Amino acid sequence: MAGEAQQHQQIMAAAGQSLARNRAGGRRSIGRRSAELKHRHFARKLTRIAMAIGAILLAAMIAGMVIDGIGFTGIVVTFFAVVFATVFFGRYPRMKVPDLSKLNTGDVRSMVGRTELWLEAQRPALPAPAVQLVDQIGVQLDGLGVQLEGIDPAEPAAQEVRKLVGEHLPGMVESYRRIPAHLRKEERGGRTADQQLADGLGKISREIDDVTRRLAAGDLDALAVQGRYLDYKYGNGLNESDGAGAVLPAPGENA
Repeated sequence: MAGEAQQHQQIMAAAGQSLARNRAGGRRSIGRRSAELKHRHFARKLTRIAMAIGAILLAAMIAGMVIDGIGFTGIVVTFFAVVFATVFFGRYPRMKVPDLSKLNTGDVRSMVGRTELWLEAQRPALPAPAVQLVDQIGVQLDGLGVQLEGIDPAEPAAQEVRKLVGEHLPGMVESYRRIPAHLRKEERGGRTADQQLADGLGKISREIDDVTRRLAAGDLDALAVQGRYLDYKYGNGLNESDGAGAVLPAPGENA
């Protein structure tokens, strides 16, 4: 009961954070790792803008020396060229949503950041309870990423946790997204797809919290022998013993 109460408090806190994000335009990151990637992308945009403005001003100066001044027309053209460059490079290139198949690649920091970015991009298509859980999971992924950075990537436990975060978690969300919208409210096994998704994300949230605690305690042997991670692929962790009912269909299956 205490665990359920704590989970309820976490969900309510995440719901408040989600509301604040929506009021702010929905532009805030769900985790620090994705925020870092966005910051780097923005920094590269600023660099491109500075380089473009520098090139325009240099061209104007050279033209002025060659033709003995660019005149009022040249100044106006230079001004609008600077404005255009600022607007264009401030908008493009847009930050791409990471490809689902590439989430579980690279170092741990990048893997967690890409997963957070991918989850952020899926939020508009998810029901409200799932959005709240995604926000909560984003915070949890930051803590898990810190713990993973402290262990050998070759450890079986580290590899299984990477699968949980980089494959099974996004796989569950992708399975839901591929269900036609008009079928998501229909019950299968006594539960709708919306309910199954929320249940599955809640289970993964608790699992991430448990894994983070085990990693912090250095309990790698216990993690290495746990086979339940693979059960979460495409929502298959929603079994009858956990009271979640039917599972979400994997991508490509009929809803």
